[in-house]
Amino acid sequence: MLGLLTLTSAFSVADRLVFSILVQDIKAEFGLSDTELGLLGGAAFSVIYVLAGFPAARLADRSTRKNIVAAAISFWSLMTAACGMATGFWTLFLARTGVGVGEGCSGPSSQSLVADYFTRAELAKAMGFLTIGASMGTAGGLLIGGQLAEAFDWRWAFVLMGLPGVALGAIIFLTMCEPVRGRYAPTGTDMTQRPLGETIRSLVTNRVFMGLALGWAVQIMIGYALAFWMAPIMLREFAISTGDVGLYLGLTFFLGGIPGPILGGYVTHWLCLRDERWRAWLPGVTSLGAVVPLALSLTSGDFTTFLLWFGFAYAIYVASQAGIMSGIQAAVEPASRGFAVAIALFFNNLIGQALGLAVTGALSDALTPTQGPAALAIAVFAVCLAAGVTSMAIFAWTAAQMGPSGYLEKMRGG
Repeated sequence: MLGLLTLTSAFSVADRLVFSILVQDIKAEFGLSDTELGLLGGAAFSVIYVLAGFPAARLADRSTRKNIVAAAISFWSLMTAACGMATGFWTLFLARTGVGVGEGCSGPSSQSLVADYFTRAELAKAMGFLTIGASMGTAGGLLIGGQLAEAFDWRWAFVLMGLPGVALGAIIFLTMCEPVRGRYAPTGTDMTQRPLGETIRSLVTNRVFMGLALGWAVQIMIGYALAFWMAPIMLREFAISTGDVGLYLGLTFFLGGIPGPILGGYVTHWLCLRDERWRAWLPGVTSLGAVVPLALSLTSGDFTTFLLWFGFAYAIYVASQAGIMSGIQAAVEPASRGFAVAIALFFNNLIGQALGLAVTGALSDALTPTQGPAALAIAVFAVCLAAGVTSMAIFAWTAAQMGPSGYLEKMRGG
């Protein structure tokens, strides 16, 4: 089950971010600005992603979750292929919204399934392994997408990246077993799904959940900036082909992104045995810590040094995800886990992806007349630094709420 959901996560991110390695070709064919590219990478996907996520999450809290995941990956894979048929900004925008519809339906069900397959003691480690899917998808989208674009063109890259997900959807539908909902919840947990209004009120007044969700939304600006803009930065600053950027950057994402989540999951587990508040403290520390090697990467004029520091920055960043994801699942009742993830992803995508990518693109356009090709790198660093500082403050506040809110007492009772 964890392997299939990790692959689903990998396909999700690959189909979402293959766009980044194709940006320069799309920009040249359609004559788009960095602001328009930021909208295609962020808003076109994120707005519909969060709108689709809420009804899908409500369904996930009462229906068969593995069927939702199977249908979702099949649909978004077909829409990824449809991106290759775009004739301009708006047709590509519409195809990207279709990708968002499918992907918005899978996240709540996937995380809810993991929470019912693993005990609370195992959950952080399981979420760490699930996060590997995002790293695999980022690396695969860049590496495979870049090679396909060079061998064929950017249109065929979309088509050939999208179609294999349909087969994975069929495998999930035919082979995955649905676990008993809430089987590892603390004794006395209410398993009844409450009315929608009551569910929303219980979540937005849950200070630990909201702190983790908002902190995640801000700090994931760093993740999207790295995943979306690093390929264009390399193409603008180094004399290198699209295929080589996909190969080297994809491998760097893979080498940094595989050990980072696993180590983050085990470190989170070890620290939380001593103090549960590390589920918030560790993401704050790693988010801000990733900015330092990122600065060294972006200011390096040497290609190898650029990649080495970038891989280190990405490994530190992804170590934060296990604490956030396991903390969200632990902070809410089993009957509202899917909807909790949908709310978290609502903030995650609107702030982290749509706003973050749009602001970076607009800042790059504003700096280009004076900074030239370096404008995009400056814009990326500025956004990541602001996100790191802000998320550190939010996560510190969240940790401080764990005692007064009753979260720590609940965890001791589990």
